[in-house]
Amino acid sequence: MNYLAHLHLGGDQPHELLGSLYGDFVKGPLQGRFPAEIEAAIRLHRRIDAFTDSHALTERARARFPAARRRTSGILLDLFFDHCLALHWQDYASVPLAQFTARVYQVLANQPDLPERLAYVAPRMAAQDWLGSYRDFAVLEQVLFGMSRRLSRPQMLDGAMDELQRLYEPLLEDFHGFYPELQRFAGTALREQGR
Repeated sequence: MNYLAHLHLGGDQPHELLGSLYGDFVKGPLQGRFPAEIEAAIRLHRRIDAFTDSHALTERARARFPAARRRTSGILLDLFFDHCLALHWQDYASVPLAQFTARVYQVLANQPDLPERLAYVAPRMAAQDWLGSYRDFAVLEQVLFGMSRRLSRPQMLDGAMDELQRLYEPLLEDFHGFYPELQRFAGTALREQGR
């Protein structure tokens, strides 16, 4: 899952929203690097990733890509699933997407000591409404371009947008089958953490 899904699934308290994002920016053992509540949210982020990566529906979705794309299919699927979530937000969330994203951006703006790379990204994320913009399929091309610049072999994502377009309907069906299961998993995990 990508940013939007993690934020949606990880709980609505500020520390949960922060930890849901930190999970993409913080690697390695935690052991007191952050407040305990944020570390719990980072651990949930990692559990969501593990559940997603090993689930039969996401394995089937990744297998839809050509064999040459399998190495990056997980990245593409995470990005595409955020598009599906943004586009069909009203089916999975109780507050409007614009209200949700505004709250996330405010929580980020109020946090003085974000992890270094997130501190750099957060103002751009808010100014360009990265989370809400996922509704527009064409935005994925810009995101893929940005991702490719960070890869050691940028050509690995060449043609990915065309493949996502070709696979749009079956991948959308995969999303609708998988996301409710992921919501149940994340909800159970939040309850186990004492929420």
